[in-house]
Amino acid sequence: MSSIKSYQDLIVWQKAMELVEKIYLETIRFPRTEVFGITAQMRRSAASIPSNIAEGHARNGTGEFRHFLGISKGSLAELETLIILSGKLNYLNATICESLMSKCSEVNKLINGLLRSLSK
Repeated sequence: MSSIKSYQDLIVWQKAMELVEKIYLETIRFPRTEVFGITAQMRRSAASIPSNIAEGHARNGTGEFRHFLGISKGSLAELETLIILSGKLNYLNATICESLMSKCSEVNKLINGLLRSLSK
């Protein structure tokens, strides 16, 4: 972690940002009736993931960083649930759902790895 100067250097943050971008691009096509519903909720939960990684990294200790990584994991689980729901409502096709869930899984693994490294 000594080569990490900024949260932006963290691969987990970079991958989480890619996930947010994908979510924004995919939700553009959602029905207008969902602008204040699933669209907004998906975007908020997706944006919360890298935001909490960044905030935790900026805090004064490992314990606080771990806490914010836990919040990121919660937002990730919320996002996965909304992706599944969007698929069931046919707002996202199966291929897109699978791709987004794969990206969620990748971010989850990276968060878990960072949590393990912070426990040492």
